[in-house]
Amino acid sequence: MESIFGYMESYDYENLLLCQDKALDFKAIIAIHDTTLGPAAGGCRMWQYDSEMDAIEDALRLARGMTYKYAAAGVNLGGGKTVIMGDPKRKDREPIFRALGKFINRLGGKYITGEDVGTTLQDMEYIRMETEYVVTLPTYLGGAGDIAPMTAFGVIRAMQACCKRVYGSDNLEGKRVTVQGLGAVGHNVIEQLHELGAKLVVTDIDPEKIEAMVARYDVDKVDPDAIYDVECDIFCPCALGAVICDETLARMRCKIISGSANNQLKEERHGGLLEQKGMVYAPDYIANAGGTIYDTDRLCVGGVSHKRGKEKVSRIYQNMERVFEIANRDKISTCLAAERMAEERIRKIAEVKKYVDDLKP
Repeated sequence: MESIFGYMESYDYENLLLCQDKALDFKAIIAIHDTTLGPAAGGCRMWQYDSEMDAIEDALRLARGMTYKYAAAGVNLGGGKTVIMGDPKRKDREPIFRALGKFINRLGGKYITGEDVGTTLQDMEYIRMETEYVVTLPTYLGGAGDIAPMTAFGVIRAMQACCKRVYGSDNLEGKRVTVQGLGAVGHNVIEQLHELGAKLVVTDIDPEKIEAMVARYDVDKVDPDAIYDVECDIFCPCALGAVICDETLARMRCKIISGSANNQLKEERHGGLLEQKGMVYAPDYIANAGGTIYDTDRLCVGGVSHKRGKEKVSRIYQNMERVFEIANRDKISTCLAAERMAEERIRKIAEVKKYVDDLKP
């Protein structure tokens, strides 16, 4: 990214805010992409970036992804994201996240944050001490609690829809699934797939996590780089993004890609290359929307309901079917079809709001 404003103009971003507190050694970026459907929402990520520009680009890309995620899922929220530049294992967390809460509060509800990579429910509690604009909270504070199981459930619903397209049945029993990344979501994906009778191959950059999964579920394991060479039915990326690129595509031996990682395609063109190789791709923001659908349900309806939230997450299956319909209709890749589905909803709601505004005296 050579120009921040150029990038923002290209994808029509609304706001980019840089936050810092020298005394706390605190630096964060809040990106707001689009608020047509409602206030921007998106988690807070804490990560060690190589440069400030890398952090800004990550925040911007993730915020845009949240816009499409909510739009495609039928949720009345816009897209935003926060990234904190720092070690996710940093110990003095309360002052850091309370400082972030103060910055978020200044936005007056234009942006609502939540948990993401490198942050925890405890961190969200610290933010809540300074602002009401945080959604991911423990149950005793009125939140939905741990949302990782629902993110995993949504990924599996997307897998099932893809299996129906490829194999004519959405049954995952006996399907060989490679899972990359054994964090909170990856762990839950493995647990749920194990219950469904899938055959699993796992990897992670942390050897202890691999051994824990092997001991608990008797799964196969490979080194992190070797995961792309495993012959399987489904590849499930649950680590960081940009894992689908020229190099890995040349090595992949799967029929389906469905995972929880954000921004899985290194470049947009890789979605088309997947199609050319005969692979069925569940666009990341369709497949991984389960956690945030479940988490934000109480904002849109009022109060937490596990049953209602899970029913909404289950609709990811139908969302994938709609993506396939658009891909077939317009003869485009699934990643472009997902974008088209999201953009169509944003455009229609914008027209409705304009019409209502025109009627006001």
